[in-house]
Amino acid sequence: MKHIAPVFKKKSFHCPNCGVLSEQTWSKEIRTYYQYVKPNGDLVGGNYDLTNYQSAKCSHCEEISIWLGGKMVYPLSGLVEMPNPDLPDDIKNDYNEAKDIVSISPRGAAALLRLAVQKLCIHLGEKGANINDDIKSLVKKGLPPTMQQALDSVRVIGNNAVHPGKIDLNDNAEIAYALFGFVNIICEMLISQPKKVKEYYEKYIPENIRSGIEKRDS
Repeated sequence: MKHIAPVFKKKSFHCPNCGVLSEQTWSKEIRTYYQYVKPNGDLVGGNYDLTNYQSAKCSHCEEISIWLGGKMVYPLSGLVEMPNPDLPDDIKNDYNEAKDIVSISPRGAAALLRLAVQKLCIHLGEKGANINDDIKSLVKKGLPPTMQQALDSVRVIGNNAVHPGKIDLNDNAEIAYALFGFVNIICEMLISQPKKVKEYYEKYIPENIRSGIEKRDS
């Protein structure tokens, strides 16, 4: 399913809190309650309205996102799609860490995603010493051109993030945001789809027939 990013006043999008595509209820009223202790020890409470802010409440998880001037200011990671559930846990951790910081450091997020791709190459059976060599090896093994382009996009942009280069992510943060989708696409094509085919094959093709097919292909 295509990720539908949060947009101001849009009736539905992928929730920045739970990640589910759901209806959003908008409100112009955000009331803040507070308490503080006076010097004499008395506990005093009060409230005030955030008149310049608006909120959207998710119909699925009932959590809210907060918007100011048409831009989402909470949660900061809300414009990024959730990681593919088939990503290995250590790679998923890198993805989520990048997701948490992309709004304040696009360069840092891109560098983390490059690390995630390097780990992904190892997961796919490569050595991991040099990401460029790993991608070259995957191409020789039949990696589709679109996946090579996605891998190299994350590799090159992530490298530019930590070394002087022609791409300035601070001036164009949208480049960093796009890399998250590339990582998920790579995982979908190289991990999720083969996994689904294997599960179907083992579930519906009898074992004796599978054995015959394996002898045929050996």
